[in-house]
Amino acid sequence: MVNKTLNEIRIIGFEVLVKNLGPKDAVRFIQSYSHGSGNYTKDRKKWLEKDFDNVVWRIIKKRSESDNE
Repeated sequence: MVNKTLNEIRIIGFEVLVKNLGPKDAVRFIQSYSHGSGNYTKDRKKWLEKDFDNVVWRIIKKRSESDNE
């Protein structure tokens, strides 16, 4: 099995949409998706840092509680 490039997948996907929806509705379908706003990479890093810090804090807390018992 040969891996397709992302561009090849997009082309095939759009061809399938056109075949099944017709050109006009295929374009409408694509336009219905927004690109969003902001910087996903920076935002994701912030989310992961918070989650990581929270996990570490809970581990330390649990260990501390175990040591005190």
